[in-house]
Amino acid sequence: MNVFFEEDGNFKIASIMTETQGSMQIESAGGKRSKIKTSNVLMRFEAPLASFMEAANLEADALDLDFLWECCSEPEFGFEAFAEDYYGRKPTSIEAAAIAIKLHSAPVYFNRKGKGRYKAAPVEILKAALAGLEKKRLLAEKMAGFVEQLKAHAMPDELMQKLDMLLYEPDKNAFEYKTLDAAANDLHLSHIKLLHDCGAIPSVHDYHLGAFLREYFAKGSDFTAEQISEIAADLTFDLPMADAEAFSIDDSTTTEIDDAFSIKQLADGVTRVGIHIAAPALGIVLDSPLDIEAMHRLSTVYMPGHKITMLPETAIRPFSLDAGTIKPVLSLYLHVNADLTITQRDSKVELIKIADNLRHDALEPFFNEATLAADSGHPYWAKLLFLFNLAESLEKTRGKYDPTKPPQLDYNFYVTDGKVNIVSRHRGSPMDKLVAELMIEANNQWGALLAEHKVPGLYRAQTGGKVYMTTKAEPHQGLGVAQYAWSTSPLRRAVDLINQRQIISIVQNTAPAYPLNSDALTTHMRNFELTYKAYSEFQIRMERYWCLQYLIQENVQEIHATVWRENLVRLNNLPYMTKVYGLPELKAGTRVSLQVQEVDTLMMDLRTKFLHVLENEAAPADLIIADDENEAETA
Repeated sequence: MNVFFEEDGNFKIASIMTETQGSMQIESAGGKRSKIKTSNVLMRFEAPLASFMEAANLEADALDLDFLWECCSEPEFGFEAFAEDYYGRKPTSIEAAAIAIKLHSAPVYFNRKGKGRYKAAPVEILKAALAGLEKKRLLAEKMAGFVEQLKAHAMPDELMQKLDMLLYEPDKNAFEYKTLDAAANDLHLSHIKLLHDCGAIPSVHDYHLGAFLREYFAKGSDFTAEQISEIAADLTFDLPMADAEAFSIDDSTTTEIDDAFSIKQLADGVTRVGIHIAAPALGIVLDSPLDIEAMHRLSTVYMPGHKITMLPETAIRPFSLDAGTIKPVLSLYLHVNADLTITQRDSKVELIKIADNLRHDALEPFFNEATLAADSGHPYWAKLLFLFNLAESLEKTRGKYDPTKPPQLDYNFYVTDGKVNIVSRHRGSPMDKLVAELMIEANNQWGALLAEHKVPGLYRAQTGGKVYMTTKAEPHQGLGVAQYAWSTSPLRRAVDLINQRQIISIVQNTAPAYPLNSDALTTHMRNFELTYKAYSEFQIRMERYWCLQYLIQENVQEIHATVWRENLVRLNNLPYMTKVYGLPELKAGTRVSLQVQEVDTLMMDLRTKFLHVLENEAAPADLIIADDENEAETA
């Protein structure tokens, strides 16, 4: 005797070896023996096991589901009784098994009610279910078609309409995502790479920029009409006029000029040095729409060839220290003796005339390490030399002067019509040191002023190597100052704007904008710290993009690099570090030549191959790790 039984949702057949109450020992056609419960047996039969299931499946395939459903009565039924009704006679064991197999395979038509028992689905439910199945079938056909298009590097229009989701915020339940995922898996590619191959990412630069904008400027980077018009173009200030004219020192691409300097000779050989900072705090009303937006942006976002300003142009121009204009400033005056000691410091809110905007590229040939000994003929040479000597004195006072320190390199990126020019300049050049030291002095002294008057402010501090933001005047060990309150870039950083408001309240003897224990101050500090870090990481990412783009642009096939550690190297003349797999064990500072094998700006990846060691060449200046004086302004 043989049995037709159900096990783990499947139908099986076997011969009965022995049987007891409630169970039986069976042997399959393949000779495997096992024990099953008697309750799992659906039918006993005498027909041979060989080819039984094959014949039953063939018979089941010939049965029409719709006709079977129409033949069913409303009450639930057993498959053997239904088989007898269907065939109009006692069915063979193969026919009965075929009916069971067919009923079991179509849960949409027949609801299972127990082992071997079923009930026909109600007509309305069946229609809905069949419509759903048809929808899935059509969707599967469409997906298959789209997958083939993607594999042929053609982008279906329907997927193109969901490109933003596919690029930046994938919805794994979406049809478009599943389609892209299926094609990418078949091709063994990442989703982004496949989209690029299909022409859906025409600009790799814009793809990287779009990811940043989506997270930090989801509503767009444009200012509203209300924010733009908040500051009147003819804004005037009832402030005293400074008795000196100022000049600034900036890169040629700088449009938000925050800081300038003045020099005036006083009696008894004293030189008065003025550090003048643009004063937008005088015009941007606390908690106004423009102020709220500035506290949301928190900083200007920099990237090669582009920037997203913290303030609109209509709020920058009235305060930017542009040549030939008279602008309101927060000034710190230093009374400097002939021996460069500072005897007096005064802070004022005033108007000053800006005589000149000096630019790095035009100034550096006349003011550099080689021109310090003799007048270079530049009209500002004498003033710049005095400020440089003062800067060195300030650096010594901080305990950071080190003439033996190897020079380091900074890099400027100039992008025009999609082409990039990457220019290196030595950090710590006379004009860099001049600006940096005077900015450190201003940020240090104004931080001290806030602490002295117990007016809260936002400070940068460093202890134990960690740099952090705080509302307390704490030391910055890396800079060697007792406190450091960013205050010299109020057109570009919200922290500086906040601190400027607080400093002006002291100078003008008014209530501070942010009182003690201000929740707003703490909130702005926390938001700034996170946002500023994200902006900085984005800037570095875009600089890496343009480094890769430069290699493509210049068709660089071989490049020199310096070993940093293990298989990590830094490319020469580019601010780019990368791993070189297969690099032999070399000590840090070793110069090597690399073959450029693949440059991928989309995935931000550079693949190189080690060629050979470069003999008798010193490590480049930019191998030196940057120190904490990056905290200072470099204008």
